[in-house]
Amino acid sequence: MLGRLGTLVLTLLAWVGDVALFGARALYEAVLPPYEFKETWRHVFEIGWRSLPLIALSGLAIGVVLSMHTRASLERFGAEAMIPAGLAIALIRETGPLTAGLLVSGRVGAGIGAELGAMKVTEQIDALEAVAVDSFKFLAVTRILACIIAMPLLTAVIDFCGIFGGYLAETTVSGMSAQLYFHRAFSIVEFSDFLPATLKTAVFGFLIGTVSSYLGFNTSRGTEGVGRTSTSSVVLSSICIILVNVVLVKLIFFVFPVKA
Repeated sequence: MLGRLGTLVLTLLAWVGDVALFGARALYEAVLPPYEFKETWRHVFEIGWRSLPLIALSGLAIGVVLSMHTRASLERFGAEAMIPAGLAIALIRETGPLTAGLLVSGRVGAGIGAELGAMKVTEQIDALEAVAVDSFKFLAVTRILACIIAMPLLTAVIDFCGIFGGYLAETTVSGMSAQLYFHRAFSIVEFSDFLPATLKTAVFGFLIGTVSSYLGFNTSRGTEGVGRTSTSSVVLSSICIILVNVVLVKLIFFVFPVKA
């Protein structure tokens, strides 16, 4: 039993080390010429623009639900006036960034893993190498950079849509005007609340791109392996996001302490 557990731990640590080296190599090669600007921006469009409807609708729904839950809690203390501010703080600091990361992990991570996995098993990656194309830089680095660029933008969108969804729910219940709602929503929100929480999603993007690309590049066993890679990309990148988020939140509180 202990031997099997030890083997499992060593396998896990070896996998984490391989992924870390893969990501470090991607960051190193990203700053070296030649630069694949056209391919990178194509992936930014695919990851960012194509994810926009999912992000916007999810943010709207989350804002409505959070508004209803916040109202149900604050009404007990006669603090209905704090509903917009509480909703905005909850969305901007944590709910928006984490939800955006998990949504993009599900939509984009599976796509990257399946696409690169299919290219691997059909030997298209080997064909690129045969014509003197750096497959790692052209396929992996561009996707990782695109995820890093797109994630903060999508997070800003989900934050705005969530606050707007909260306004729709609040004005339906209490008839609060848009001017009063947004004034109260941003009355206690500071730049130090928005910037760290949004920029940390660049780390989420790095994790999504790195884990999915690594799994895609190491796909084997034909079409069965492609399906397994697609599923593993979503599961593992989501787990990485949740675990790393704990560290990032603690780091943000250390660098930007909450004012009393």
